[in-house]
Amino acid sequence: MPKDTSNQYEMQNPITQYTKPPFDPQTQPEPGLAKEMTPKPDHGEESYKGLGRLQGRKAIVTGADSGIGRATAIAFAREGADIVLNYLPSEEPDAKEVISLIEAAGRKAIPIPGDVSDEAFCQKLITEGIEALGGLDILANIAGKQVAKKSIADVSTKQFDETFRTNVYGMFWLCKAALPHMPAGATIINTASIQSYSPSPTLLDYASTKAAIVAFTKALAKQVAERGIRVNAVAPGPIWTPLQPSHGQPPEKIPEFGAQVPYGRPGQPAEVAPIYVLLASQESSYVTGEVYGVTGGDPLP
Repeated sequence: MPKDTSNQYEMQNPITQYTKPPFDPQTQPEPGLAKEMTPKPDHGEESYKGLGRLQGRKAIVTGADSGIGRATAIAFAREGADIVLNYLPSEEPDAKEVISLIEAAGRKAIPIPGDVSDEAFCQKLITEGIEALGGLDILANIAGKQVAKKSIADVSTKQFDETFRTNVYGMFWLCKAALPHMPAGATIINTASIQSYSPSPTLLDYASTKAAIVAFTKALAKQVAERGIRVNAVAPGPIWTPLQPSHGQPPEKIPEFGAQVPYGRPGQPAEVAPIYVLLASQESSYVTGEVYGVTGGDPLP
């Protein structure tokens, strides 16, 4: 964790800003909870300060209970947006904390738990979310599934299918349902990964989905540009989230997770959320079809 989480806007050395490996060995059942991690991830709970850049906007954020989704939901709310939070029912303990933080920022927090790998639920999420918010200006597709396997022989058809349904099909279904209701100026932000370009051998199915997300984002951005709707993606590197100890990495990799990047540490969710804010705000009005890397020094090609 940072030495002073309330002091993140002052200049400091990013290499030493957060704890570096080695970390304690740790595993959790999938999908994992942030509150069970050591050290606990920083989602900007104490540090993120809003500037009103999303005042009055209406956002749906998937994977909003923990990790990058949690940090993004907190940041959006502190920038002035009302939030529909999506997460799996088993992630309710983390989600309750996020709801409290959004409400403390004076914004609406509307929980709609469910699994984005199900098409009917995706349609329900958009329909109920728009009804609760009174419209939709921002769709942040952040929920993801990642299960490490050492060999293709170990990747079952079931796992391959579930990873694609969560990461790619869910994004497709949500975008398809949301777009008819989004006005000019609205934005869609998808979540790719450094794995899109530099895949790890243990993440064969996950990396493939993230490469698909890059192509989907670029194509959809061209489709909807004439409507004044922007579509971009964020491509994180190694980020300290519950995805990692809940089978997203082999257990033996957790103690040194993130050590391989030039910064020598994993990123924290609080370091990724500001990019989602930028892409959701009017400040990025001339940006569409782009993929923004947040990688600790491993640049995207």
